Amino acid sequence: MSLVSKVGRKRPRARFAMVLLYAVLTFGAVTTLYPFLLMFSTGLKGPTDQNDTALIPTYIQNSGELLAKYLDDKYVGDASQIGSNGVGAEADSAAVDGYESRLMALKPEQFLVGFKNAPNQVTSRMAVMYQRWLRGKFGTIEALNRAYLEENIAFQTVQPPADLLERTAWKLPETPKYADWGLFKSSLGAEFRIPIRRERVWQEFLRSEFKNRTADVPSFLNPEKKEKFEELRYLAVPDSGLDDRFAASLPTRMTESLLFTATDLPIRAFEKRFVAGHEGEIRGEFLTRNYRYVLDYILINGRAVWNTVLFCGLAILTQLIVNPLAAYALSRYPIKASGQILLFLLATMAFPAEVAMIPSFLLLKNLGLLNTLAALILPSAASGYMIFLLKGFFDSLPQELFEAGQLDGASEATLLRRVAVPLSRPVLGYLALMAFMAAYSTFMFAFLVVQDQSKWTLMVWVYQLQTSAPKAVVMAALTLTALPTILVFLAAQRVIMRGIVLPGER
Repeated sequence: MSLVSKVGRKRPRARFAMVLLYAVLTFGAVTTLYPFLLMFSTGLKGPTDQNDTALIPTYIQNSGELLAKYLDDKYVGDASQIGSNGVGAEADSAAVDGYESRLMALKPEQFLVGFKNAPNQVTSRMAVMYQRWLRGKFGTIEALNRAYLEENIAFQTVQPPADLLERTAWKLPETPKYADWGLFKSSLGAEFRIPIRRERVWQEFLRSEFKNRTADVPSFLNPEKKEKFEELRYLAVPDSGLDDRFAASLPTRMTESLLFTATDLPIRAFEKRFVAGHEGEIRGEFLTRNYRYVLDYILINGRAVWNTVLFCGLAILTQLIVNPLAAYALSRYPIKASGQILLFLLATMAFPAEVAMIPSFLLLKNLGLLNTLAALILPSAASGYMIFLLKGFFDSLPQELFEAGQLDGASEATLLRRVAVPLSRPVLGYLALMAFMAAYSTFMFAFLVVQDQSKWTLMVWVYQLQTSAPKAVVMAALTLTALPTILVFLAAQRVIMRGIVLPGER
């Protein structure tokens, strides 16, 4: 029977109370979901917008933001290179078509590759493409390691080699890896090719010559008083001596390029047209990049999933055996020290888990259990909170049921199995959920007592990822690892609700 009758609900006071109640519940739901939605949204972002608190990334709806994000990704976050290659923004379609054809005619040693890993990033569009190409060529990581004399764990850990073509002293290594890199570069489309331009090299030459201070650049080299080196244009001044040093610093491979000396290249117009024609593909790649990397990261350490499933299953099983037995004994066979025992159990809840880490580590070390699954399971097999909760629940069960069972000759084991456990299923379901959440989310203690990487759980690997990955990738990892907890909670929601209403129904 409901607390408010159907007639009473029509009263203004009752309606106001219901509206207020639902408003409070809705506000509570929003405040609970907002952090998770923000975490999920941050996983869709990247280095340019990962600190933005908007739930919907701006590049999804704003074409200008998408272009800016695309350029940052192509030039690996180098603002100088973005500015230097921002020429020819207003070129017509014919000029752009000619530029694209000339790009495709370049040799591998005459252009740089875009979309590589930025210094603070762990994945990139180019890295994924290169890894896919290597997988198709070698088939197995063992074959690649034999060919390149490397020790890669998986294809996901292989990164594109350095390509320092703008440097004078750098020579292309004559190794199988760089030979394959040249073949891979030849297969790339115009979008991925960044021409080596004299103007760009000149700007970097002046940056080095004048110690990154545009104010020190002579007026005959900077007649328009530009404040950035990437805005300077190449001006030949033979009598200054700069031209001779600059010419001497140019590798032959640069001067042979079809686009090296051109100053009116429609680079930005080409990039704008490409983004406008492939907005859906580019957005989709940005939206899924971090999540795809995290899934690859999990697959590389695939044993972590099995370790986590096994650990969580055994943790739930042991806690559902040890805690109900202890609580049943305290409930059915009270002794004079029962109060002191319950006080001791409550006292264990007064100290944070971190306090017990070092004593637990030393105890497990003395028992020789470090780097074993038992080191994770045994310390949490008994819980003072669960025993206290179950003892109170067993005390509330009708004693007539136990007395009737005893008259029929049932043993205590039978009473526990046929009477206490069936009536306690909602509470046991709640405790199983708590046991799962505790086991699944633990990482510090798991890292402390099990340092063998082959036995690490998923959360330990995610914790290790946080030490090297940027914010957006970390948020994507936390979002994916939070999904099992959410799914388990939704699946156990009915059991939890039964645990709430069951005491009032008995």
